[in-house]
Amino acid sequence: MLKNDRWIKDQAAAGMLQPFQPTLVRHLDPDSAGRPVLSFGCSSYGYDLRLSSKEFLIFRHVPGTVMNPKRFNPANLEPAPLHQDDDGAYFILPAHSYGLGVALERLAVPPTITVICLGKSTYARLGIIVNTTPAEAGWQGHLTLEFSNSSGADCRIYADEGICQLLFFEGDPCDTTYEDRAGKYQHQPERVTLARI
Repeated sequence: MLKNDRWIKDQAAAGMLQPFQPTLVRHLDPDSAGRPVLSFGCSSYGYDLRLSSKEFLIFRHVPGTVMNPKRFNPANLEPAPLHQDDDGAYFILPAHSYGLGVALERLAVPPTITVICLGKSTYARLGIIVNTTPAEAGWQGHLTLEFSNSSGADCRIYADEGICQLLFFEGDPCDTTYEDRAGKYQHQPERVTLARI
């Protein structure tokens, strides 16, 4: 069953999402219709997660190297600088490229829940694809987020604003949670976590 805003708020109070925004934020100063932001916070049946400003890495072609998930070479990644203007803080994801960021919020998934992370429609309309990322029962940490710019234009990816939506699905209790089996991506910090085997 897909969980609603009441459940999300109750679980956040118990530590599931930190920091937690209980309502959907669309302006940083709603009283004065201040600077608009890509929405973040609790929605009807999900939570719009924010992208951390701490780190964003872009894949670059390094002649003579082949990407190998069993022997990941971090030399294929280049840090993207954080820019700032009147619209906010942002990274630039070049056309036809792939990048890795990290969620600002820390997630602690309850033992009967699996979380699916989906892209926001505002970015999808620009050609930005956020890979569907699961967070299994018992997983804890800051999600590493994966982005593909399928368009022919460079695109801003705003930090500290909404980047994707989490959907919380409840199932019957499982025999072994991600925490029980000490999964390799458990307790990720607010930094990009590279591929592991």
